[in-house]
Amino acid sequence: MPKPKYLIIGSPEAYSGKSAAVLGIATQLRHRGLEISYGKPVGTCLNQSQADEMDEDVRLMAEVLALPSNRLQPTLLFLDETTIAKRIQAKEQIDYLQLLRQSMWTDGVDLVLLEGPGTLEEGRLFNLSLVQMAEAIDAGIILVTRFHSGLMVDALLTAKHQLGDRLVGILINDIPTDQAEMAEAHIRPFLETHGIRVLAALPRNNVLRSVSVTELVHQLDAQVLCRPDRLDLMVESLKIGAMNVNAALKYFRKAHNMAVVTGGDRTDIQLAALETSTHCLILTGQIPPSDQVLARAEDLEVPILSVDLDTLTAVEIIDRTFGQVRLHEPIKVQCIRQLMEQHLDLDRLVATLV
Repeated sequence: MPKPKYLIIGSPEAYSGKSAAVLGIATQLRHRGLEISYGKPVGTCLNQSQADEMDEDVRLMAEVLALPSNRLQPTLLFLDETTIAKRIQAKEQIDYLQLLRQSMWTDGVDLVLLEGPGTLEEGRLFNLSLVQMAEAIDAGIILVTRFHSGLMVDALLTAKHQLGDRLVGILINDIPTDQAEMAEAHIRPFLETHGIRVLAALPRNNVLRSVSVTELVHQLDAQVLCRPDRLDLMVESLKIGAMNVNAALKYFRKAHNMAVVTGGDRTDIQLAALETSTHCLILTGQIPPSDQVLARAEDLEVPILSVDLDTLTAVEIIDRTFGQVRLHEPIKVQCIRQLMEQHLDLDRLVATLV
């Protein structure tokens, strides 16, 4: 049996969509009949409530792709403050590259697909940066990058210089509608002329950028005051209710599937929000809403959360949550599969792997 190939999905910056890319690529390759093994050597998402110490991304991928345990590569370490301190203080000197080489299970698979560290340099303290892993197991690399502006080209040219021929190609993610023409007509050809294959250019998708009310409850340590059965609702935007009610109505009507943060004493704002596309009310100041607001929210199936935070802090936490969205909702899994089916140049990718 020929030796399986290794492919690592990395990124120039954190939270670029690596897990989504892994999911989409794995799904498409399996449709082509390839047997896939998956792993995340450097873990970052350990769920303390789970006894098996499995990274949450690995758990998700195992469930969504229906991978048995013998198709999951081991996570070698979790990046946390304790582990980092031990390494810096020389209290731990494990040869992780050797561990990586020894731990790759290849029986019965055509491709070992690995999710790389958060950035090009993350993991270097343990000799497990993206390029170090790729060289250790002779792997190709796909980079996922979010579209911010044309300046993204700088980071990709730098990455190409560092990774050389190991760079199989890139996925440009989260392209705004008003930037799609520039990305397709100018950025893609420029990158191609510099030896960087663009395997997919994925448009911005509000579903993928959304967060569940459940996740907001978790991040805000919030108390759920009503409709705990609707915490599966997805929030696509955040609005702050701090103006008069007439201005608030105009403001809220411009948004879709939003969370509204306002004071617990602003009954007028709360009722205005409930008459628009609101998926969650977040009340600050620990002032309970009126019976009228609770009754209306119950009727409309809108959860109300109460937080022991000021408005600024609550907004900062929610903004950070939007910047670190994960794929743990079925609607996002379905969405990324559809996007990859439409936009991934699968023929070109497969051609680089054979």
